[in-house]
Amino acid sequence: MPRSPWPIPASWKWLCIGEICRVVGGGTPDTKVPQNFSDTGFPWITPADLSGYRLKFVGRGERSLSERGRATSSVQELPAGAVLFSSRAPIGYVAIAENPLTTNQGFKSFVPPVGITPDYLYYFLKYARPLALELASGTTFPEVSAKRVAQLPLCIPPTNEQRRIVAKIDELFSDLDAGVAALQRAKAKLARYRAAVLKSAVEGRLTAGWRAAHPNTEPASDLLARILTERRRRWEEDQLARYAAANRQPPKGWREKYREPEGPDTENLPALPESWCWATMDQVMSYLRNGLPPKPSPEPPGFRILRINAVRPMSVDLDEVRFLDWPKQDVEPYLVNSGDLLFTRYNGSVDLLGVAGMVRECHEPTLHPDKLIRVQFVFPQMAAFMEIAANVGASRTHMVSRARTTAGQTGISGTDIRQMPVPLPPLDEQAAIVEAAEQVVSVIERSVAIVEPNLRRASRLRQSILRRAFEGRLVPQDPTDEPAEELLARIKSERKEQAATNGKVRKSRKART
Repeated sequence: MPRSPWPIPASWKWLCIGEICRVVGGGTPDTKVPQNFSDTGFPWITPADLSGYRLKFVGRGERSLSERGRATSSVQELPAGAVLFSSRAPIGYVAIAENPLTTNQGFKSFVPPVGITPDYLYYFLKYARPLALELASGTTFPEVSAKRVAQLPLCIPPTNEQRRIVAKIDELFSDLDAGVAALQRAKAKLARYRAAVLKSAVEGRLTAGWRAAHPNTEPASDLLARILTERRRRWEEDQLARYAAANRQPPKGWREKYREPEGPDTENLPALPESWCWATMDQVMSYLRNGLPPKPSPEPPGFRILRINAVRPMSVDLDEVRFLDWPKQDVEPYLVNSGDLLFTRYNGSVDLLGVAGMVRECHEPTLHPDKLIRVQFVFPQMAAFMEIAANVGASRTHMVSRARTTAGQTGISGTDIRQMPVPLPPLDEQAAIVEAAEQVVSVIERSVAIVEPNLRRASRLRQSILRRAFEGRLVPQDPTDEPAEELLARIKSERKEQAATNGKVRKSRKART
C-alpha cells in the first residue's frame, strides 16, 4: 500500500503511480555521429528543452533523431498524451507529449491509461515534485530511478472530477498568467524608464535647466586640470614619504617617474554639453585595488568579506557577506569605506560583469574579495556621479566590450577600468545630477517594490490552487461519479487482460518459428 501524504475525499484513492501508468525511460544515440540526428527527424526531448518552458504541451526539442539514431539507441517512442517527467538535472520538469516523440535518459515518463487524464497527471506531478525528490538518490546530481519513481504516491479522483479539476486549474491559472504578465510588463516599463533617466543624466539632458540657471559654474575642463594637479601632488607626497621612511634622499629626476594617466579617445564618443568634457577613469581616480583571494567561510570567525553578488548596478548590499579569518594587521588595504566604488571583476553573466556600486555607509569592518575591484577618487565627492556614469552609456559599452573569458571565467581587469571613458560635468552639476537622479530612481524603486511582492504572491497562489486541487477542495465532488476504487479496479483488470493477450501473441510467434 502506498503512503498517504495528505487527506483526500472518500471517493478518491491513493496508489503508486507505477500501478496504473507505464513508466518509460529514454536514451541518447552517439552524439559524435552527426548521422544520428536530423532537422526533420523524429522529435527527441531533453531536460534542457524544458528549462524555462512554460507551456503545458511539447512537440519537439532542439534536436531530432534520424532513423539511424533511433535504431542505435535505447530511446522508446512515447504516444501523444504521455506525461514527460525529468528524473535528473533537474528532477521535476513536466510536459505533455503533443505528438509521438522520444526523450533522452533524463526522463522517466508516464503513459496513463484510459480514465486518467494526462492534464490531471501533469498538474499533479507539478505539485508533487517534493515527493519525487524524496525518492531520489545522489547528492551532487540527484536522480530518481524508474523503479523508485514508480513508487511515487498518486491520488486519483473519479475521471469526471479529474476533468473538472483540470478545467478549474486552467481557468484560475489563465487569470493568474494574465495578472503576472501585466505585472511583468509594468516591471519592464519601470526598468526602461530607469535606464532612460540614467542615460539622460550622463548626457546632460537631466540637468539642462540647472545649467541654464547656473551659467558661471567652473567648466569641467578646469575641474579636470585641478584633479590632475592634485593627483600628481599626492603621488609626489607619497614618494617623498617612502624615501623618508627608508631614510633616503630622493634621487635626481625622481619626479619624471610619474605616470601621466592617458586621456580618452573621443573620436567615437557622443557629444556632451559645452561645460562638460570626457575623461578616463584613470584620470579622476586616486586608488584601484583587487581584493583578497582566499576562499571565505559561510560562518564566523573572521572579518566580514563581501560576496560577489553584493555588488549590483548602483548598489552594494553590505549584508551579503561571508567570513575570512585573516591577520588583523594585514586587512587595512582591503577594508571598504563609505564612498568607495566597487566593480565586479568576474561574473557568469556579462550583464553583471564590470558593473559598479558605491558603498554608502559601512559601520562594521568589511573586506572585499578578489572578484571585486575597489576604486577611490581624487575628489571623493565625485563617487556618487561616477557610480551612475560607470553603469550606463559609453562607459558601460566600453566595459562590456572588454569582457573576456580566461580559464572558464568571464572577467575584466583593473586596466579596463582605468581606460573607461567617463563624462565629466562641473562638480556642482554632478551633485545636482545625483540629487535629481536619486529622486526619480527612488520613485521607480518604490514602484518596483510594490510589483515584486505581487509576483511572489502569484507564485504562492499558484501552489495554493494546486494544493486545494489535490486535497479535493477546489471543485465539489459529485456523488454520481464513478468512485476511483471502481475506476482503478477496471483499469487493473484491463491491464491484466492486455498482458495475457500480449503473452499469447508472443507464444504464437515462437511456435511459428
